Amino acid sequence: MEDSLNNILASTKEAQKALLKLTNEERNLMLKNIYEAIDKNREYILKENEKDIKLAKDALIKDSMIERLTLNDKRIDELILGIKNIMSLEDYIGEVIDEIERDNGLKIKKVRVPFGVIAVIFESRPNVCVDIASLCIKTANACVLKGGKEAIHTNKALCKVMQDAIKNIVDKNSITLIEATDRSVTNELITKKEYIDLLIPRGSKGLIQYVVSNAKVPYIETGAGNCHLYVHEDANLDMALNVIVNAKYQRPSVCNAIENILVDEKIKMQFLPMLKEKFDELKIEIRGDLKSQEIISCECAKEEDYYTEYNDYIVALKVVQNLDEAIKHINLHSTKHSEAIITENKDAYIRFMNEIDSACVYHNASTRFTDGGCFGFGAEIGISTAKLHARGPMGLKEITTYKYLIYGNGQVRK
Repeated sequence: MEDSLNNILASTKEAQKALLKLTNEERNLMLKNIYEAIDKNREYILKENEKDIKLAKDALIKDSMIERLTLNDKRIDELILGIKNIMSLEDYIGEVIDEIERDNGLKIKKVRVPFGVIAVIFESRPNVCVDIASLCIKTANACVLKGGKEAIHTNKALCKVMQDAIKNIVDKNSITLIEATDRSVTNELITKKEYIDLLIPRGSKGLIQYVVSNAKVPYIETGAGNCHLYVHEDANLDMALNVIVNAKYQRPSVCNAIENILVDEKIKMQFLPMLKEKFDELKIEIRGDLKSQEIISCECAKEEDYYTEYNDYIVALKVVQNLDEAIKHINLHSTKHSEAIITENKDAYIRFMNEIDSACVYHNASTRFTDGGCFGFGAEIGISTAKLHARGPMGLKEITTYKYLIYGNGQVRK
């Protein structure tokens, strides 16, 4: 398999050279061709998606993960809109970031350029194929896509449609799908630094930690989403409940859904019965601490629950004494993804937002907005929980680097 993988990656690296020669208008034409092809072939794509859904159901995969896997007309419409949004964004390739003129006459320009070949390993969500390919085309990067076995039919269909849509403009290998789904291919892929310039893992905590421990290719750590929401003593409780329902219930399988709810001691008697009534209605399981159990009926939370990304209709609940304890608890248990505070107290939310060490920190809003589309990036290639070189949703700028162009007229160093 290694020789085969080397050949695939070499073809992608060569294709990127051709992609780099295109203008922004030509790259936008590629994107236009892609969204038109997806629209035209939606029946084929949805039929292939149905195969993956059937296999997932036969394997007794939980409903929340099947929901993550599912495509429908609405989600295809959203994919198409995302591509159109990316087309409308500024072209950053070739942007002069900085200019310096030295006393010796040297003129130095810091210019934005593509990374080159970006490999993304992802699980479940087939829309990731299109988001990644679109962002990479816009920035003249080639992409290598390695999806999980649970979405292989959908991924193959989407990549075939995209490759066919661009092949009259540029080498179709600028979008490459690794079709083999066994773990050994992943083991090889993450070591191919001679072909891959940047590696982005998107998926479970296990996948991400495996990449962190074994990759030889430079990578971005996109941490799992153990996200928190803290209901402060000065919260508008109706607002808090509404935001919590959105952040937990709308799509529980995504990384920006909350897994932990912290409630201030001073408002527990008012708020916990409200929360319990609503969660019972929505069939969301609560795992609470002893203080919670004194007020509402719920499962007993273990310490490991406060570290868990459930990706399901389950939440861990804890009553905290004050803002200090909330901040301490979140910074200890969080995966540094997204956290929120609900409060009308300015001093409290300023402290919370300054002292929480996560990529995205919210005041009076749902964590579900941690998303490249919601941030105005058109789409995202991942959400980085690291601090180098990018943090939070990664859009166009975050998948570029820069180089220095130095202009002289015969200068030599003395």
